[in-house]
Amino acid sequence: MAPLAFMTEALEVRDLTKLFFRQTPRGWGGFLVLDHVSFKVRPGEFVAVLGPSGCGKTTLARILVGIESLDQGEVLIDGHAPGPPGQDRCLVFQNYGLFPWRTVAQNVELGLELRGVPVNQRREAARKYIDLVGLTGFEKYFPHQISGGMQQRAGLARALSTQPRLLLMDEPFGAVDAQMRTALQDQLLRVCEVTGATVLFVTHSIEEAIYLSDRIVIFSARPGRVVEEVTVKLPKPRYASDVRSDVLFGEMRKRVTQILAERTDYYRAGDPTSDSAVLHTD
Repeated sequence: MAPLAFMTEALEVRDLTKLFFRQTPRGWGGFLVLDHVSFKVRPGEFVAVLGPSGCGKTTLARILVGIESLDQGEVLIDGHAPGPPGQDRCLVFQNYGLFPWRTVAQNVELGLELRGVPVNQRREAARKYIDLVGLTGFEKYFPHQISGGMQQRAGLARALSTQPRLLLMDEPFGAVDAQMRTALQDQLLRVCEVTGATVLFVTHSIEEAIYLSDRIVIFSARPGRVVEEVTVKLPKPRYASDVRSDVLFGEMRKRVTQILAERTDYYRAGDPTSDSAVLHTD
């Protein structure tokens, strides 16, 4: 294996800037959503993007996966421009994104089916990832027949089945209750441990960011700027102990909360009268 210093970054974002436009009394106006955002993600690293609602986190995820354009800057995956949406990266949405007319297994197979993978191969891959996320026995169920947490696990299995170089997750556990959210977080950590996936995880939950990630990239309120990166030095595997009760966890939560309060205009982020108001950011 090459020394870490010479390894290509799994993801590099350089001076990424994004504007949206809307009609104003004075004509069309551009509203800055992301302002010269730069950060890196190493292979196998789990990085959380944390910031107040409306700071452009979702827009960032959409740009990285290739379904939204950028206005300035550069995105590199494994040192190369990624081009249009492809199998090298996959986005897991908050709303599950399952087709209601397809069973769990058929939904998991979808990415492979679109790539033209033979039926037997894609069914074998689907079984593997369905088992990995704990859904064995539910292969023939339709989305409306399973819980929200199970639907999200099916969405994760579908993303993993294509073996993406970069797994992007946009607040995937935001729509489930607190108990299920904790269970899904543990499941995700186990899956990442087995697959070695590189993950960029969008969240506005401080505790979720600390619990899951190796590093947290903290965004300001609109327009989104990187104000600080925080390394999380909690022991692993985190699901194996009550790490949330650890003194270090409490200290980390206090530090991140303080950064959000002092450097991100967190408590004014929802003010629609702000001069930096933007459209469709998060």
